[in-house]
Amino acid sequence: MTEADVRKGMPPVKLSREEFERRYKEQFVDPAFAPLQRELDAITAAAWDAYSHSRKAPLTRKAGAGFSDPDYDLALDWLDARAKILEAQRRHDDADEMPRILVINGSARSEHTCPGEMSKTWRLVKLAEPVFIEMGYTVDILDLSRLASEFGKTIHPCKSCVGTAMPLCHWPCSCYPNHSLGQTGDWMNEIYPLWVAAHGILIVTPVHWYQVPAGLKAMMDRMVCADGGNPDPTSTHGKNPTEAKAMELKGWPYPRHLAGRHFGVVVHGDAVGAEGVRRALSDWLTDMQLISAGRFAELDGYVGYMEPYATSHRDLDEDREFQQKVQNAARALGNAVRLARSGRLEEPGTGLADPNPK
Repeated sequence: MTEADVRKGMPPVKLSREEFERRYKEQFVDPAFAPLQRELDAITAAAWDAYSHSRKAPLTRKAGAGFSDPDYDLALDWLDARAKILEAQRRHDDADEMPRILVINGSARSEHTCPGEMSKTWRLVKLAEPVFIEMGYTVDILDLSRLASEFGKTIHPCKSCVGTAMPLCHWPCSCYPNHSLGQTGDWMNEIYPLWVAAHGILIVTPVHWYQVPAGLKAMMDRMVCADGGNPDPTSTHGKNPTEAKAMELKGWPYPRHLAGRHFGVVVHGDAVGAEGVRRALSDWLTDMQLISAGRFAELDGYVGYMEPYATSHRDLDEDREFQQKVQNAARALGNAVRLARSGRLEEPGTGLADPNPK
């Protein structure tokens, strides 16, 4: 296959109206909808109109002052997300505000859906939380198990706009919601402000096949816009690759929107992979210019090593040492944030210029 063959493009994805309606109506198979067929037909026709005309962002307004093109139409969804991020940054920077810790539960398990049992990860989160509260922090908990158990909670996949040009990746992400494709309910616009407001982030996660769970990985991918993303979509007039490439080639600063926050990670497994996942998370956070809270704050270990899954909660009950290590990770992170806010702990690289910020 030649390059010319490849550049002919990928297979088309546009649906016929018949196929669109078949897929759209799949969400209404419950017999409770049977008496509403006339209404469903009208709703489906409206959805087809939005899809066939590619109305990704049906509600917009002029960007206004503060943007490179004030007359460009920006989605109200994006403007709302931006406002919440700016407010979160204001709280983060306010010395009079209570410092915040974000604790992330990376497990997909909960008792609210199958398997009908809480995760050990959640128990570890609840071990860490009171440590931070005792140290005087406000704690936000991001429970990613809600992706699997709560209606309307979704993290859509990253489209890798940055692979075309960094300025095409907007901060916050402007790829979603896409109303014409039904790609709504995206949780990231609520998640970004949690990261921005935090002074410290603790990620607690199990190992899934040598990797982090799918929900955590989806969030990680969508955080790419925090690592060099473009805060002004009007500068590229939306998703214009030509304009974005020209901006990057002219010289892009790759702004690290979360730089300087401290982090800790707690990774637990039952057989293999914990050390690799811990390293991968640490590398990812460090690449975004967050700062490790040190050796005690980066923990990997095994609960019930090579024991039956059926006894794993009992194994955690009996593993006082691992519980103590989790609490130590929380204390180490809390200490790092306290020292940094008092000016007694500085990033060793402060003031150094990166000759190649990518």
